[in-house]
Amino acid sequence: MFLALATALLALAGCKSKNRGPLLPNVSGKAGEIVVVIDKDNWEGEIGNALRGILADDCPYLAQREPLFTLANVPPGSFNNMFKMHRNILILNINPQNQTTGMMYKRDQWARPQSVAQVNAHDQEGALAIIAEAREQLPEFFEAAERDRIIANSILYEELTLRDPVEKLTGGILHFPSGYKLRKQTDDFVWIADEKQYTNQTVLIYRYPLPEKDPFSLENIISRRNEVMQANVPGMFDGTYMTTSTAIEPSARSLKYRGIDFMETRGFWEVQGDFMGGPFVSHSFYSQDGKDIIVLEAFVYAPKYDKRQYLRQVESILYSFEWKNNEK
Repeated sequence: MFLALATALLALAGCKSKNRGPLLPNVSGKAGEIVVVIDKDNWEGEIGNALRGILADDCPYLAQREPLFTLANVPPGSFNNMFKMHRNILILNINPQNQTTGMMYKRDQWARPQSVAQVNAHDQEGALAIIAEAREQLPEFFEAAERDRIIANSILYEELTLRDPVEKLTGGILHFPSGYKLRKQTDDFVWIADEKQYTNQTVLIYRYPLPEKDPFSLENIISRRNEVMQANVPGMFDGTYMTTSTAIEPSARSLKYRGIDFMETRGFWEVQGDFMGGPFVSHSFYSQDGKDIIVLEAFVYAPKYDKRQYLRQVESILYSFEWKNNEK
């Protein structure tokens, strides 16, 4: 009987492997870290400088300097099974015998959920050209990988009670992980936050009637933001409220994700009449009927800590948005 059961289990495992691919171990490594497989000379030379200029550049709109990613160099001869389990890997393959050249992107090569990028070049000059061409795509590849992991974790440990207030306001849902709680809800504003002793990760959701002109201009987005913050997000003391800092000009860019076109805005928030502040990012887009603008905003307050990962975590919640009638 034991032999029959073992045979059945093996058959089931084989069936799963055929349907889902090989059974891979879970990734290792810290969030926001990339293992760069390259020899020491190139790492300390032009190629390493080029990679650091792209992947370890300063995160935008943070009060302290923090790199986009933390890079860890591993020489090719030391790239063993332990390093192959890492969540993010960048491999420099420089060889005159390479049959193809360019940037390759792979998922789940040795572990899951893993992202691997590889530069195939004949020489150093060719590698530098490939890296320069991938200046925007390469960091976004790893950024999307980090974001997707966070969203998957949020769905796995989702606080389902928060779906209803978001759906009532927007017609869609956001996937909040456990720890987030509803702070405030009105007909056109929802405040959901994960508040701990020294950190605060918050998502604000609001909507307003479509402006007559330039609904997605930076001026209109910030003007409306300031109105909403003053009315809904008070500071610790009487007469204080959240607003947009003018110390550094906010920026906006047009993006598309999951079929939704939106304007991403980044900047600093501060409290009028107090000394609190931090980074924020928002997504502004049309409501399904086209009559209103919906805004999903994430901000962080963590005065004692680096903020890169806190912002990445809460920003990923914005990317989890989906219209209710499109939910799978």
